[in-house]
Amino acid sequence: MTMRKIIPGEIPTRDLHQYLLASVSPRPIAFVSTTNNDGIHNLAPYSFFNCFSSNPPILVFSSNRRVSNNTTKDTLANVMEQKECVINVVNHDIVRQMTISSIEFPTEVSEFTKSGLTPIDSEFVRAKRVKESPVQMECKVSDIITLGKHGGAGHLVICEVLAMHINESIIDPENQRIDPHKIDLMGRMGRSYYCRASGEAIQTIFQPVTKISIGYDALPNHLKQSSILSANDLGILAGIHEMPTKDISENFSGIEQMHTKIKELILSGEKEKAMALALSISG
Repeated sequence: MTMRKIIPGEIPTRDLHQYLLASVSPRPIAFVSTTNNDGIHNLAPYSFFNCFSSNPPILVFSSNRRVSNNTTKDTLANVMEQKECVINVVNHDIVRQMTISSIEFPTEVSEFTKSGLTPIDSEFVRAKRVKESPVQMECKVSDIITLGKHGGAGHLVICEVLAMHINESIIDPENQRIDPHKIDLMGRMGRSYYCRASGEAIQTIFQPVTKISIGYDALPNHLKQSSILSANDLGILAGIHEMPTKDISENFSGIEQMHTKIKELILSGEKEKAMALALSISG
């Protein structure tokens, strides 16, 4: 495999920016609403964003300096002035309106008006919530960390969540948790690429972490050398908690036929039986 080596500082920032965004993706989108001292309501999306703590509840997004001219955005000025914001999530229903809000309108123009999204009052902050967003989080800004002075440098805006407003329609009534298919979130990738986190894109991968697994090193060598079993297949087997007994005896015409059967067992969720079959031969 041929690898391309990228050294920051040796290529233009705009190119490094795209390599980073295409590699660290998909990223959740913080749809940040703020208000300036003149009462103008601003709305802008940020994909340098994540949740970093639940007690206290902390969200962090980065408002970067523009690579093209090293200027900063209205959102940054507003959170510096007001020390508050609302972070709304972006689902598929509003993704195109969200993209309108990313246009560099003049400061005196509200992106709510241009995007057609509906501002509604918050309970704890001056900034408006986006009515159409399925989750709206009112935040106080506890700190802003400046990462640099050149184009592309970020400002980490550290936000403590004061209140969450969750649309009841996205809650699973049985477990009282947010249903990923109902919230239908969008994620940002490199350049103009986005992804939709619902439907067949959702995978359930359950790996208990409180019990010690056998690990990859305990797998028989013939499994590691298999041309049929994938790395994910081996990962499933490595995640079981104890070696099963060698109580399976089946006749196979060769090792490939056995590996095909093991793969079938893994796909059907019978990973312990698959491992028992693998242990029925040495090597």
